[in-house]
Amino acid sequence: MKALMETIVKSLVDRSESVVIREVKGERITVLELQVAKEDLGKVIGKKGRNAQALRTVLAAASATSGQRYVLEIID
Repeated sequence: MKALMETIVKSLVDRSESVVIREVKGERITVLELQVAKEDLGKVIGKKGRNAQALRTVLAAASATSGQRYVLEIID
């Protein structure tokens, strides 16, 4: 899931080298902490949060078969 999110986010931003995703695992939930450059933060969030919501939807759909729930947090 981390690689999937990394690939999608790197295609959205201008400074792809600044994309950092940390994986914090729990028993049932894994949190993916996404950090990008400040000037790319708006591109990841999108108008009215549409890009962020789309990323979360893709993550939920991809993780449906794994039995592990994934949550995306965007860190500024």
